[in-house]
Amino acid sequence: MAFETVTGYCWPQSVAPGEPVALYLSSAGGRPVSVEVARVGATRTVVFTESDVPAGDHPTPLDAPERGCGWPVASEVAVEPTWPSGYYEVVLTIDVDGKQRVSRAFFVVRPDLVSTTSTILWALDTNTWHAYNDFGGRNLYTGATHVSMQRPMAPGYLYKPPGAGQRVTSIHPPDHQSASHVGYLRMNHLSPYGGSAGWPNWSLPFVYWAEREGYAIDIVTNADLEEHPELLGPDSPYSLYLSIGHDEYWSAPMRDTVEGFTARGGHAAFFSGNTAFWQVRLEDPTGDGASGPAATMVGYKGFFKQDPVFDTDRQAELTTMWSDHLLERPENHMTGVSFSRGGYHRIGKRVTRGAGGYTLHRPEHWIFDGTGLDYGDVLGAAATIVGYECDGCDFTYRDGLPTPTGLDGTPANFEILGSAPAAHFSRTTASRPPAPHEPAEDEFIASRLFDTRDPAAVDRITHGHAILGSFVSAGGGTVITSGCTDWVWGLAERDRGVEQITRNIFDRLGA
Repeated sequence: MAFETVTGYCWPQSVAPGEPVALYLSSAGGRPVSVEVARVGATRTVVFTESDVPAGDHPTPLDAPERGCGWPVASEVAVEPTWPSGYYEVVLTIDVDGKQRVSRAFFVVRPDLVSTTSTILWALDTNTWHAYNDFGGRNLYTGATHVSMQRPMAPGYLYKPPGAGQRVTSIHPPDHQSASHVGYLRMNHLSPYGGSAGWPNWSLPFVYWAEREGYAIDIVTNADLEEHPELLGPDSPYSLYLSIGHDEYWSAPMRDTVEGFTARGGHAAFFSGNTAFWQVRLEDPTGDGASGPAATMVGYKGFFKQDPVFDTDRQAELTTMWSDHLLERPENHMTGVSFSRGGYHRIGKRVTRGAGGYTLHRPEHWIFDGTGLDYGDVLGAAATIVGYECDGCDFTYRDGLPTPTGLDGTPANFEILGSAPAAHFSRTTASRPPAPHEPAEDEFIASRLFDTRDPAAVDRITHGHAILGSFVSAGGGTVITSGCTDWVWGLAERDRGVEQITRNIFDRLGA
């Protein structure tokens, strides 16, 4: 290999306290590997170390992106029953001619529902990590329709070195930008998709803030919502469910779990954007029988007509946009908003000089208590909390205030609390313009919403918004949405208004 290093992955990626985690490793020249496992929260706590782990020098199979690496087990981590729920970083180190080469893997310890004292559950956006992961060469953005979870994460998904340009969002006006995100990724030899998904982009700054503030939050993976629906079932100990960051890929059972929870009066806060835009399927269960964790995520996306369930009695499982007219289950039903009515803010050629914050419309809402914010004030601009991918809804103005029309599936009682302009990539604004025979992003979205991509249909979604809003489900569950990926950067930058709003939500809905 050109750059001699060590790589590895864990399986399962989510375990209950007391269950083992297997390590699958490949080391340059078969060098022994040092393993360190640490729970990452407000502090980093080392819970396990092992030196001189034997590891072979295993090739990466050509079909690793779709079928996994298939490496042998190198070692096993015995998760102690006392380890708390959380994200566990696995640091892998080898010595190459006196220089240390380091990479990372991860696993999650699920909560014990009997003994947990937390009332807040957070599902990491791991499906999105896997969709963008290009270890082995392909992902759902470069032609693959299946992606394996049994392979290492490419550089940038689990760790990023400090430096300007870390965020995919432009945090300064273009004329004053000191470092580009693309330049940052190249300089640090990270995956070109490393800004779109992974632990350090949104999850890490959030867990730092939440645990420092004293909030005890149990952590699971996206897949756990499908494979362990009891987490949010009728006997769930949780009152509040959280989605953070870029939570783009959802299976139908995941939605069933969360929507069932809010229908029974549970609360949900989506501090995320591009949320549940694509339907995926989790397939290829591992372990004994058909009950183990799924190893493969399926997403045909723009190739949805090639999906085996297309035009069959299983079309409800079609891996296309959730807002696709073929599914008739827009994500608005769950979150109140959709990326199809949003777009981008402060990225590429889309709203490049935007405020980076929300203009407030209904400051009397309880989430603004104690902030001192008033009508027309801009929230979070100094931290650029409106950035990257944004979700909105179809609305009109009544007495000067934006009000949902409901035409896109947004609940009738959804309140628009704040907004910022956003827009989809078009033929003239895309950084990688589509080929003449391919639709641009705005054209594709229009075709799935309205079954046509003629100019009139595209015009209907041309002027999008990031929408901060809330509604109450029929069962009494309150749903809050930030309508954008970058809310947590307001927490990281200690924006007073963003912090107070987040505390208000946790203290009221997570009690």
